[in-house]
Amino acid sequence: MTVQESSPVGALPVLGETALQTYPTATLYVVATPIGNVTDISLRALHVLGLVDAVACEDTRNTSHLMQRFGISKPLVAAHMHNEREAGDAIVRRLQAGERIALVSDAGTPAVSDPGAKIVDAVRAAGLRVVPLPGASAGIAALSASGLVNDQFHFVGFVPAKAKQRETALQALRAVTATMVFYEAPHRITEFAAALATVFEPTRQVVFARELTKLFEEIHRCTVAEAGAWLAADAHREKGEFVVLLEGAPQASDAQEAEGERVLKLLLAELPVKQAAALAAQITGLKKNALYERALALKE
Repeated sequence: MTVQESSPVGALPVLGETALQTYPTATLYVVATPIGNVTDISLRALHVLGLVDAVACEDTRNTSHLMQRFGISKPLVAAHMHNEREAGDAIVRRLQAGERIALVSDAGTPAVSDPGAKIVDAVRAAGLRVVPLPGASAGIAALSASGLVNDQFHFVGFVPAKAKQRETALQALRAVTATMVFYEAPHRITEFAAALATVFEPTRQVVFARELTKLFEEIHRCTVAEAGAWLAADAHREKGEFVVLLEGAPQASDAQEAEGERVLKLLLAELPVKQAAALAAQITGLKKNALYERALALKE
């Protein structure tokens, strides 16, 4: 059933257009919340938070504080990484009974390096409706202010905390041509910068965006080789949540592509396809997967 309702946010001024829109029952509303500056919340998000029957949230204390800032009081349901499956089942039952439920994380967009994906999956699997309310996202905010010119970006999120696993994960990204988007905790940022310097070319551009939308927001762009020294120059630079953007690998030129095919043909005369592609990638620096596909085509 679809209904229209007036704003439930009390004295908070809400544009009439917001209240006139429709808000279906038996629906999960995935609501983005501010990543720092509380005034970044949208009018639509405030209206829905005041309209729903309950709010599923990562940390009830954080969400309670946010809602109190805007005079909203609703039942809160804990839905974090440790109980996501169980919370999803409970939310499905409530939606099936005709309720509206909002899903939020502590900051930003739920299910993007935050809890929520399993809950959304459970709701969709039950044949129920999911409505996203877009808003703050640290990764998109950092990209918009980075000045890195690229039509594509590759969202990575957090890499493993252990050194060996982190290096393996980064090695797998060496050939990615899109701008890469990482999230990192302050107590690991120095180690992360050192790992970038170990794996990637020293001239690659990297952007450190910390404390986005907050009082001490800082966005710094430098080369991978310069990153460690910049962080070490001021102890305050190792504080706050980080978004790190890394310039993608350069696209292969026509000359490089031609050389790759020449090498590949020579190797295919003596080696199986998979081995020839792997060796050609090592020799030319081109992507192994692309060389493998080309090798299959040449064999045919």
